[in-house]
Amino acid sequence: MLRGLDAFNKRLEKVLEWVLLGLLGLFLSLILYQVVSRNLPVLPTIYWTEEFSRFSFQWAIMLGTALGVYHFDHFVLDAFPKNSRIDRFTRYSREVVLVIIAVFFIWSGWEFAETGWRRRSTAAQLPMFWVYVCFFASGVLMALFSLQRLLTLVTKGLDAMEHELNASPTEEVALQESDTVPSIAVDTQSEDR
Repeated sequence: MLRGLDAFNKRLEKVLEWVLLGLLGLFLSLILYQVVSRNLPVLPTIYWTEEFSRFSFQWAIMLGTALGVYHFDHFVLDAFPKNSRIDRFTRYSREVVLVIIAVFFIWSGWEFAETGWRRRSTAAQLPMFWVYVCFFASGVLMALFSLQRLLTLVTKGLDAMEHELNASPTEEVALQESDTVPSIAVDTQSEDR
């Protein structure tokens, strides 16, 4: 089961990356059109572009949140010595908490999305369900990714799970002597003295 879920989530990750790229492109192009159309009277003002830029941004945030769960890219505070008993307990606990949060997003996200059938966006008259359902979708994706993390944790252990699924930390680059800015010696004494 874990192997199948792992393969499915890897494909899903690639799809999500392309969807996020598309949403970012849509967001930027709609914002650019708004700015240009305000300054060029030749272009018509299209009022729904503001709404759709917001909607694409919302979807990008929620899908990006789910992808962040997959790689554990979210903010983590290391408050305890690495591999101490309390550190391992908190690392196990956060995986369980992620599942609880995902279930909360699924349950409350669907309830929130259903309220969108009674509302419409102002300019485009789009049912707000299609905007609000991003919370539910994010919850489903977070649950899939969290389930994989938990199954890997149970079958392979904490360190193997973190090694396989966590994003690699950004490496700090130390300045080398050749990278430093050369100092300029300033002669404070005048030659005329």
